[in-house]
Order: sequence, then C-alpha cells, then structure tokens
Amino acid sequence: MDKPAATPSALLIEDEQAVRRATAQALELEGFTVTACASAEEAMPLLNRDFPGVLVTDVRLPGWSGLQVLAHVMRIDPDLPVIVVTGHGDVSMAVEAMRAGAYDFVEKPFGSDSLLEIALRAQEKRSLVLENRRLREAWAHDPELPPLVGQSPAIERVRTLIRSLGPADVDVLINGQTGSGKEVVAR
Repeated sequence: MDKPAATPSALLIEDEQAVRRATAQALELEGFTVTACASAEEAMPLLNRDFPGVLVTDVRLPGWSGLQVLAHVMRIDPDLPVIVVTGHGDVSMAVEAMRAGAYDFVEKPFGSDSLLEIALRAQEKRSLVLENRRLREAWAHDPELPPLVGQSPAIERVRTLIRSLGPADVDVLINGQTGSGKEVVAR
C-alpha cells in the first residue's frame, strides 16, 4: 500500500486580521494546515521550491503587493499554485494575475466553499507536481531501477529483489494482475 496523502497545507497572506482569521479557519475546517501571515515579508521565508501546499494571498498588502508576491513565487517555482484574492478587483487585474501565473483569482467577498474548492484543486495539483519531481529525481539517481510507481514497503521489497536478481543468470517467473508492471520488472 502506498503512503497516505499528505495533509493539505496553505500559506495565507492577508493583512486584515478578521479576514485572515476567518479564511484560515475555513481552510482548517476542510483539513488544511494553515500558516497565516499579515504581510508578504513575513511569508516569504516560508516559501521554497519544495513548499508542499498552496499560497493564498490578498492583492493589497502593506509592503509587497499580492502581484509582487506572485511574481516572486513564479521565480522560485512556477508550479506552486498561487490563489490571488482581492476586494478591489477588476477584470484587468484578474487577467494580469492569471497571465503572471496565478492558479486562480477570487474576488471578495467570497464564499468559503468557492475558496475551498479552488484550494483543494490547487493542493491536488501541487501534490502531483511534487510527486512527479520526486519520481523523476529517483529515476535520475538510479536509472537502472525499473520505473515502478509507489513508495510502499512492498514496492521497495520488489525493487530490492530486482536489484539482486537482475544481474544473476537465472530464470525467473513473474506473475501478477494485468497492468501490475510485470513487463517493466522483466526488462
């Protein structure tokens, strides 16, 4: 069995305390682990290429704007989903944010259900991107290893068995259900 999905996480940047608290609470009720920051400067040290979650940022912030945050994040990792929120939005701002790489744009006041739906889709995308990177790095590190998907103890035992039997001059019977990777193991 593969390891369970990680707890969704969100970094929230919102300068209005009441909105920050309400948004964080809505995300937490949906199972997110939320780190809430009052400014971009407070949040920036928490972001890196391996950040496992999504970023939700207001556009109008003291110091850096949400669009400046977005531009900075796109330089760090263009695959990190950034959800831009504003109470002063217009069509041109939304278009600018989307062109700059925003995952989505939400206008205040928003229903928590709409933000949660967007955040869950963004988290799913982020998890897939990070898993893909991890698998590519593992493959690059050990290209002789068959590209078997999974990190469970059972799959690791199969990989170990392949490594030990691969160089041996013996006949091996490989059985399993259709699509389980028998041909990959045989190669």
